[in-house]
Order: sequence, then C-alpha cells, then structure tokens
Amino acid sequence: MKVNGKSYLSVWRENQCVKIVDQTQLPHQFQISKLSTLLEIAEAISQMQVRGAPLIGVTAAYGLAISMSQKPTRKNLFASINLLSNTRPTAVNLKWALTRMKTKLESVKNSELEEIAWQEADQIAKEDIGQNINIGKHGLKIIKDIAQKKERVQILTHCNAGWLATVDYGTALAPIYLAHEAGINLHVWVDETRPRNQGHLTAWELTNHGVPATLIADNAGGHLMQMDKVDLVLVGADRVSARGDVCNKIGTYLKALSAKDNQVPFYAAVPTPTIDWTITNPAKQIPIEER
Repeated sequence: MKVNGKSYLSVWRENQCVKIVDQTQLPHQFQISKLSTLLEIAEAISQMQVRGAPLIGVTAAYGLAISMSQKPTRKNLFASINLLSNTRPTAVNLKWALTRMKTKLESVKNSELEEIAWQEADQIAKEDIGQNINIGKHGLKIIKDIAQKKERVQILTHCNAGWLATVDYGTALAPIYLAHEAGINLHVWVDETRPRNQGHLTAWELTNHGVPATLIADNAGGHLMQMDKVDLVLVGADRVSARGDVCNKIGTYLKALSAKDNQVPFYAAVPTPTIDWTITNPAKQIPIEER
C-alpha cells in the first residue's frame, strides 16, 4: 500500500534483518525501524510496534529466521520459539506461524537451519499477501453489486484490518483497496475503536492511499445506518468458531445488531479456504477462494 505516493509493506526482509512500520508512532509520525536480533523482534511484538494477528505471525517467523542466522542450533531453535510464543496473546497466527516453522526446522541439520528458516518465513509472508488479495477479489464482487445501484458506496468498518495488520492489503480493507483501484466511487466510515483507537490507523492508511474516509465515534455507526448512510459493513475476525460464529474487536457486535435492524449487509473477512456461507449474528464470511 502507499504512503506519500510510495508503496510499502508493513514488514519486509533486508538481508539478515527485517524492517517494519513502527505502529506505535502512528498516526502522528511515519517511522521505519530495523530489527536485527531476536530480542528486538520479541519487543516489537510485545510493545505493539507490529500488531494485527497476521502481521504478528509473519514477524515472529522472521524473528526465528534471524535467530537461526545468529545461532543455528536446535537448542536455540526451541528456546527462540518459547520466547516468541509468549510475546502476545492476539488471535492464533503467532502460535500457528511458530508451529509451522518448528515443523519445518526441527529435523533439519544445523548447517541448513538458517537458509531454510529464511525461506519458510519468506513463504509465510508471501502467502499472507496472496490470501489478502483473494479476500479482496471476493469482497470486490460485493462492492461492485452495490455500486450498480448506488452512485457512491458507503462502507463502515471497525478496528484495523488493513495492510498495517497484515503484510499488505489487509483482510477487511482489501476489498476496499481493490474497489478504489477499480475506480469505484466509495467512502469509508471508520470507527475510532476503543480502547486502543486502531480506527485512527485505518483512517491513516486509507487516506494515505487516496481512499476517501471519515473517522467517527464508535456509537455513531448505528445512527449512520438508520439515516441510510451505510451500504455495507466490513470487519475483520479474530476468531471463527467451528459453526461459523465470528469474534472480533469489542464493539463489533453492536455494529452487527445495527446492521441487522437496518437491513445493511454485514461481512467478516476471514482468511480461510471456505466458500461463502451464512453464519450467525448476521454476518457472512468473505472467503479467500471457492472450493
């Protein structure tokens, strides 16, 4: 995504180090930080310099690769996994990424640990971008359908599920970015999102990319729906149960209730390989691909 006209990822590799957008400085200052040790990676995750479940998982994978570059032993592998696994409780991506790295590396010779660790971390980052693009393509169909009936599509979102929470594009915001790039006339209502105000990050990234957006108080969403100023609600998902119930940032439930009462389509963007299906509370998933 773009900042001041230049494209960025939220995390990227430079030789045996990684660089991140320091999200503790946003939205007031755009700062790139270089991380070159395992402890720096762990601190970046725990202090929310990187945040958002997908981004945390990718960053942890890179942290493990850095650690294998500096001390490629099986003992250090398990110690590093233990350290990183306790940095944050957010969603499941942290544990998932570390488990995947462990499975890939635990039977590898010490002499190959560094190379394979970097390869796997790069692959996890690449897959994250691919998932988000696929989410965007499915969500774009929904927005296009609304655009055929509306001169301007008004979308409401909650928390931050954009490129700052992933490697690129985001989950819930991916359809919005693709719609903007397709020339669809749209506007985004951005909930401020208590208590950590991640909505400020959403507003920052949308406006930097050129997407029209307005930051609103959390409680204004229902009023906007009642006034027929919201055509679609798009949110992320921190958890999805086996039967399809979506758990997301505090405040999402109230948006779902308002959307149901005002007959506004409500979708949760979930990076899982499932087809589109109706779930409770009255959201739907935006799948990454149809099977």
